Amino acid sequence: MAMQQTPLLMGFILDRGARIAPNEEIVTATETGVRRQTYKETRDRAHQLAHALAGAGVEVGDRVGTFMWNGSRHLEAYHACAGMGAVLHTLNVRLSDKDLAYIIDHAQDKVIIADADTLPALEVLKDRMPSVERVIVATEEGFEGWQTDLPNPIDYEEFIAAQPTHYDWPIIDENSALGLCYTSGTTGNPKGVEYEHRSQYLHTMAQCMTDSMALSATDTILGIVPMFHAMGWGIPWSALMLGCKQVMPHRFMDPARLLDLIVSEGVTLSAGVPTIWQGIKGLYEAKPDELDLSNLTRLTCGGSSPPPSLIRWYWDTLGVEMIQGWGMTETSPLATLSRRVMKRSQLSISEDEQFENVAKAGQLMPGLELDIFDEELNRLPHDGETVGEILIRGPWICSEYYNNPQPEKFHEGWLITGDVGKIDPEEYLIISDRSKDLVKSGGEWISSVDLENHIVALDGIAQACVVAHPHPKWDERPVALVVLEPGKEVTSETVIEHCGTAFAKWQLPDDVLYVDSIPLTSTGKMDKKIVRADLDAQGYELPDLRGQSAG
Repeated sequence: MAMQQTPLLMGFILDRGARIAPNEEIVTATETGVRRQTYKETRDRAHQLAHALAGAGVEVGDRVGTFMWNGSRHLEAYHACAGMGAVLHTLNVRLSDKDLAYIIDHAQDKVIIADADTLPALEVLKDRMPSVERVIVATEEGFEGWQTDLPNPIDYEEFIAAQPTHYDWPIIDENSALGLCYTSGTTGNPKGVEYEHRSQYLHTMAQCMTDSMALSATDTILGIVPMFHAMGWGIPWSALMLGCKQVMPHRFMDPARLLDLIVSEGVTLSAGVPTIWQGIKGLYEAKPDELDLSNLTRLTCGGSSPPPSLIRWYWDTLGVEMIQGWGMTETSPLATLSRRVMKRSQLSISEDEQFENVAKAGQLMPGLELDIFDEELNRLPHDGETVGEILIRGPWICSEYYNNPQPEKFHEGWLITGDVGKIDPEEYLIISDRSKDLVKSGGEWISSVDLENHIVALDGIAQACVVAHPHPKWDERPVALVVLEPGKEVTSETVIEHCGTAFAKWQLPDDVLYVDSIPLTSTGKMDKKIVRADLDAQGYELPDLRGQSAG
């Protein structure tokens, strides 16, 4: 018997949450509290938005830009664009005006939906985005009196008012574009990654698997990772399909407000970068008896590796499982995940051994291929020792950039990730570093990630960032920038001695610099490019004595 060949279109699954759980909530943080609406209201408004966009001339394949925080209206834009066949182009609100102007023009966005508080950042671009015909302004508490000279502005609520609450989603090719995200490139212009309906349909299913993030309709999800970054790690799609309660922090991203939302809304699962979880840990430790985090069961951590000490603290203190993931914009982003118990044989190993596995980047998601290669692109052994360039391919992995050939980034269907690492006999991926963040000293490689994780495990250290600094004899040497916990004192000698317990003498940092904060990228990762540039601009020089002992 032949099976129906129904195309894998996101519109078919995004209406499901509202159908099975119409009264479940979407909660958006506001200046003085929260704003609530049901799944049915959200679904109806998404269909109204689709009608309004169609009335404004948006057709299948046209790019709709969003310049928005995580909130219910951004979710409606996700839903509407996916259903009607438009391409959702999530613009990073933290990018420079130069990058934004390039991205909007390169994507040829037809309309932009913007939160009212982001308008000043768009207004500086008004003469540099000729493709944009209309700007739709979503207003939250405190920004009701907005005004702008951007093209054909209209209030979001006025735009969708009186539109029908049902839109017949068209049947289009499942390989049609669904979304567009641009990487915040370290060199050259940002590069566009196009997500297709089929790729994100499969990614959504994989994300909900028990051995993956185990998303469930019974979850209350706090989406901290921005919806403009790799489609919010795919969580908005999965949550809409399942009908989970969703809590959205909008622009209120400080740890205190996030912690309040976790407690007050009974959050069971959240996702964000390690710096977020470090901040929440510090706040909880200050008043553990006042905060009820009993509903919280797991945290997904990505963007950069969480320190093993942080993973262990959440489990030992709160019984919260931290799930480490590895991926990037080009991988949609879910590529590998590491949970405390990933296979049946691990049920009988010790808890310490389980946490050794969680500290790794994890095991490959079903449907993907991943391997490590040498400089001639020969496969390397999975012995847990041999380090190579990580390549990956599969149905939700980018195979080319949008209107921007970059042959050096792809090889026979493989994405060359720019990360280096090793694979152990248990088939766990272990990230050594970004290739550009490794320290090459005297012809030997030093992992900045390994040093950072070791330093931050030291009591009194809140954050650590290790970068390479030029050295006349050894090519490069590691320098550690350290942020102390409030009221704590840790000497540089203590940091070096602590590193000496796990690293060879030539791998130790040549210097420890104390800073108030470490600059972050627009996606919350430590911005080592800025750190290195700041050291150069300050005329920083390595201490001679320790530099000479590096051999």
